[in-house]
Amino acid sequence: MALNELSPKKVENAKPKETDYKLTDGGSLYLLVKKNGTKAWRMNYRYSGKQATLALGVYPDVSLVVARKRRDEARQLLADGRDPREAKKATADEPTSRTFKSLALEWHKGTMGHPEWKAITRNKILREMENHLFPAIGHKPVDSLKTRDLLPVLIAMSDQGIGATTGRIKTTMESIFRYAVQRGIVEYNPAHDLKGAVTNPKTKHRPALPLERLPELTTKISLYTGRPLTRLAVLFSLHTFVRSSELRHARWGEIDVDSAMWTIPGQREEIEGVKYSDRGAKMGSVHHVPLSVQAIEVLESIKKISGEYELVFPGDSNPFKPMSENTVNKALRGMGYDTQSDVCLHGFRAMACSALTESGLWSRDAVERQMSHLERNEVRAAYVHLAQHMQERRKMMQWWSNYLSANTIDYIAPYEMEFNNLTLIHNKVS
Repeated sequence: MALNELSPKKVENAKPKETDYKLTDGGSLYLLVKKNGTKAWRMNYRYSGKQATLALGVYPDVSLVVARKRRDEARQLLADGRDPREAKKATADEPTSRTFKSLALEWHKGTMGHPEWKAITRNKILREMENHLFPAIGHKPVDSLKTRDLLPVLIAMSDQGIGATTGRIKTTMESIFRYAVQRGIVEYNPAHDLKGAVTNPKTKHRPALPLERLPELTTKISLYTGRPLTRLAVLFSLHTFVRSSELRHARWGEIDVDSAMWTIPGQREEIEGVKYSDRGAKMGSVHHVPLSVQAIEVLESIKKISGEYELVFPGDSNPFKPMSENTVNKALRGMGYDTQSDVCLHGFRAMACSALTESGLWSRDAVERQMSHLERNEVRAAYVHLAQHMQERRKMMQWWSNYLSANTIDYIAPYEMEFNNLTLIHNKVS
């Protein structure tokens, strides 16, 4: 029989059928194409009068060229009177099964389909695998990995104090092995037994001021003597309680003053050289922020500073790039607040949510929708997604701005603050 009958293209194009089948290359080498899609290199030979089969690796980890090289090496061992399988046990350095890394990359590429993943999510998952999984188990045959091999990865990460990342890596491993089970590459998912093995630390909530200290905060903001745009950014974030990236990457084209609406897209156009500048609303879908009279007044003051640029909050040194992610928190520290224990930009969200809920005026759905929180109940999520509650949210955002304005001198509890048909209680923004 002739040698080297296969070609790289023929190997690549070999598709699974209802039953396993072979593609012969010659010299006893063949490609076993399994019905589950696995392509395994095999070589049949006789030693001491007995028929035997030598596993030479799995495609694409082992290419046609490498498989032929291994076949030739095995034939030389036979010529020397040695059993290739025994020699392999003594000297094997390379896995003959799919490596965890190759399978993980195949899964990540989306063979099973992850259309809901945004580019930033996909890149984040890949980066975490490269940092934590591949160095530890990437080179190992995926069908050799047991729960005891996976646990040290999580323990090492937990010891580093990166609890949130540890949880995501555990979920990633479960998904990769689930994919391997579905493809028939392994028989069971060893990551399932990791449940409870590592306890993630409790989520540390971002610091927020008690509402009783609102008069102090509004006074300090009004007396802030730093960059005017920074003070306005702090004030605007307080009135709108959006997330940091939603604020910093805001574009004037997203704001419609006539309809008093800021529409944050799910994804923004990327600014060259600015990391994560394509981030829009965190949940990846459009988020609407109704603008109160006070918020629009703040915007009018901002427009006098940055209206000629695309970005609402450009950086101090380069107006074509957004202000630093630390700008607002640095301003709060300049006002005398510890952003680790007193209040930070993200803490404005907790303060607004607390006041809106405590007022007793607004439905839970309207508050959650304006907070842009992810609804974990799938049935409710479908309802909340369709129900925008926009009329209630417009009134609610105006109430919040009125509440801030009412708390400039003495504290007023949320339940003491009525709506009063959009009556405005505010100070003119200079």
